[in-house]
Amino acid sequence: MDNKFFTFIKPYLSFIDKGDFFRKPFSWLYIAFAVLNLILPFYILYTAIDNNIFDTPAIIIVFILVWIVIAFASWVCFQLWWDRKNKVTETSVENSEFVATPVFAHFIQTFGEWIGTWIGIVGFFVALLATIILGSDAVYLTAAIGVPFIQSGIASIILIPIYGFLIVVGSRFLAEMCRALASIANNTKKN
Repeated sequence: MDNKFFTFIKPYLSFIDKGDFFRKPFSWLYIAFAVLNLILPFYILYTAIDNNIFDTPAIIIVFILVWIVIAFASWVCFQLWWDRKNKVTETSVENSEFVATPVFAHFIQTFGEWIGTWIGIVGFFVALLATIILGSDAVYLTAAIGVPFIQSGIASIILIPIYGFLIVVGSRFLAEMCRALASIANNTKKN
């Protein structure tokens, strides 16, 4: 049964078994998320303009400052995804039986780092600026730019960075648990 009719699929199966089938598309997904982070500040600017945010002078000043913070956070998150796109290809070793689990665990980790970082940076500064400058009118700004979960007040200034930190830690914990499980399974298989 070693004729071409029965073995033409072997290169494809080898591609899956070695893990490239999982690592390469996830690397492309990381690039897509990196590009999304470059587009995000401009989408938020478009949303703000579409929501007539520039009707009040105080909101204009705060929005410009918030947009700078969003652009900075998006740049940091772009770099996060861009750096991790190379590392995801190194997550699993060829000839390991469990190659998809480490790749997906890396995605969970990176996704959590992204969300936690973005929420921590943007949430803190939006809450700070909104509390200092806008007060109770901050709800109009956060709704207009698409982040209504960020509120003004001392509690938000303190809690939102903690939420971001906990998201990063929680996603890292889940990812490490998945990787540990795959590592134990791969080492048990070798023995």
